[in-house]
Amino acid sequence: MTVYLLCFILLLVGLYGIITKRDLIKIILSLGIMGYAANLMLILFGYKSGAIYPILEKGVTPEIMVDPLPQALVLTSIVIELGITAMLVALAVRLFEKYKTFDITKIRRLSG
Repeated sequence: MTVYLLCFILLLVGLYGIITKRDLIKIILSLGIMGYAANLMLILFGYKSGAIYPILEKGVTPEIMVDPLPQALVLTSIVIELGITAMLVALAVRLFEKYKTFDITKIRRLSG
């Protein structure tokens, strides 16, 4: 139960960073922290104590197996997060080239 709570706290740390920070780079990093927390939560949901890997062999009848579906979802999530992060970094670079700052309040003021 403690691990789930720590994972939720990690999600809240990322959310706090997105809401309160004004620097685009810090917002992108906070989004990455939130994605990591979501991936960790998915892996924790699929974990079972004392379970074996989900590869069946002849003559072995497993009683408890780890669920492979959350692992596949996390792999998909990692690829999606990589694409989103690359897009946000490219957007931040373009905004920096135009406005010479990463501060979103200054960008809003300069966009006139």
